[in-house]
Amino acid sequence: MSIAEPTRRTRGDMCPGVLRPWPASDGALVRLRVPGGRVSPAALAGLHGVAVRYGDDDNVHVTTRANLQLRALPIGPDGQLPGEVVAAIAETGLLPAPGHELVRNVLVSPLTGLGESFGGQARGRADLRPVTEALDAGLLADPALGGLPGRFLFVLDDGRGDLLERSCDLGLVALDADIAQLRVGEQWSDVVPLTDAAERLVELAREFVDARGVGPDAPWHVRELPTPSSRPTPWTTGSRARPRRCRTGRSRGRRGGSSTSRRRTGSSAAPSSPGSPAATSPSSS
Repeated sequence: MSIAEPTRRTRGDMCPGVLRPWPASDGALVRLRVPGGRVSPAALAGLHGVAVRYGDDDNVHVTTRANLQLRALPIGPDGQLPGEVVAAIAETGLLPAPGHELVRNVLVSPLTGLGESFGGQARGRADLRPVTEALDAGLLADPALGGLPGRFLFVLDDGRGDLLERSCDLGLVALDADIAQLRVGEQWSDVVPLTDAAERLVELAREFVDARGVGPDAPWHVRELPTPSSRPTPWTTGSRARPRRCRTGRSRGRRGGSSTSRRRTGSSAAPSSPGSPAATSPSSS
């Protein structure tokens, strides 16, 4: 069986943002990253006001990465939004760090921490909202991470399995309320305490920035990194073994000693109803 060669890039990604709008046929298209898909009613109302005032399309769209999108906005001859439009968007609070606006791509189980509020749906194993906030803060605090590609994606599954099949660059799956298994590209990696997970993901993101280099041929994704020729790295030491599946929220056998075993081996029970939404963008993934 042949092994597919990694994608080789010839340009940087063109994923749009407020400061890098996409010139669509109906005007400028911009995306605002909303880590975990969480947005306050006030911010959403403010963004709708921008769409009504400046756009021909007065809708706020939700992307498959749970980010927000505006289109049909005015665009100047320099390919940029007018300053007053940028200022209006910034006033919503959804542009906290312009230098990092393209890199806050964090997809999280939508109902994490909210299971009891939705009619008793199967709950995840952990509330990932604190992890999401810590990861976003870590990304914004490091100037070097502003160099992540706009297509680089973090995926955090709270153990219910809704994002287990979603491809990612870095991510995790919660094994219980206290631990998670990291994902590095197509590999399963270390089992870590949830309290350390955001820091570990930020560290791995820094290593990716260092490993990818610069220039038009720099990889967009972890899976596109060349095979290192010398020291081991997180990109080559991970396992393709995935967490073990079981019936969601139930155990068929006695639990004595199983938790310790899973912590040591990195094996876990993962739910059996994953989803795999497809991503779309003006640039390919």
